[in-house]
Amino acid sequence: MPHDHHHHHHESQNIATAFWLNFSFTLIEIVGGLLTNSVAILADAVHDLGDSLAIGFAWVASKIAGKEANSRYSYGYRRWSLLSALVTGVVLVVGSVLVLVTAIPRLWEPVLPHAPGMIALAVLGVVVNGAAVLKLKRGKTQNEQVLSWHLLEDVLGWAVVLIGSVLIYFTGWAFLDPLLSIGFTLFILLNVWRSLKRTIALFLQVTPDAQLTAQLEQALTALPFVESAHHLHLWSLDGEQHVLTVHLRLKHDADSHQLSHYKEEVRVVLAPHQLAHTTVEFEGPAELCRDEKGTVMSHAVHDHDHQSCNHQHGASDPHRH
Repeated sequence: MPHDHHHHHHESQNIATAFWLNFSFTLIEIVGGLLTNSVAILADAVHDLGDSLAIGFAWVASKIAGKEANSRYSYGYRRWSLLSALVTGVVLVVGSVLVLVTAIPRLWEPVLPHAPGMIALAVLGVVVNGAAVLKLKRGKTQNEQVLSWHLLEDVLGWAVVLIGSVLIYFTGWAFLDPLLSIGFTLFILLNVWRSLKRTIALFLQVTPDAQLTAQLEQALTALPFVESAHHLHLWSLDGEQHVLTVHLRLKHDADSHQLSHYKEEVRVVLAPHQLAHTTVEFEGPAELCRDEKGTVMSHAVHDHDHQSCNHQHGASDPHRH
């Protein structure tokens, strides 16, 4: 356990270093972009700002994601990473639109940027982002690996700015500056749009994987004691950890011993899919059990180890046909 804690601390430290490197350099870029009068530098500044936010949120997430579920956050803290993705996406879209508004008119009226300043910033950009990539590349976690790819993209972006600024210096082609910035910005927007679409869908609890839903339904209805499955809901906490609730109608009445056996079979079928939480309710062909008042009680089986009966009146139960 101490080793685990040390590893987690090391990950957090790596991400923190990458964040401060990236964020400090983003501020230098914004100032440098304004001083050199280069929209390509400003476009890259927006890209780096987005990455800084992503790294910052990943840093915070690496601290709070490990927190245990509690009465307030009954599913844990996994959805915080979704919130960070949404905020980062919105900031990137707003920044990109501002860059486009500045860059597009410059295609018709090019303004020659200060090329030596652009070259100096581009070299610095390759060095700073390269250092952050190396820092995270040595990391073992998924978080660190994903962020290192983000930063590698930045290194490539700065390499393009470096080539462009050298060309501007020797040829005086001022149109290359807005052209580069529009290219960068469209690339950013394309990636952000994909990410935002998925993030918003997960917030709206859209089924994360239609294929997985079909597989789960098929696997459950293939069980010999199951007649049909209905009210099957699959949603995701963060795009990786999924939650399943489903009602299974049984072919025959079952006593508590049989239900325990069925529960185990359902668990075995669902195990390969590594769902974060599952709630499966059994319903009989008629009435499974009656209490002395004549209330229908349907046995429920959950991913924890106890069984429960939900009290429902036969006449008003919408799930019973």
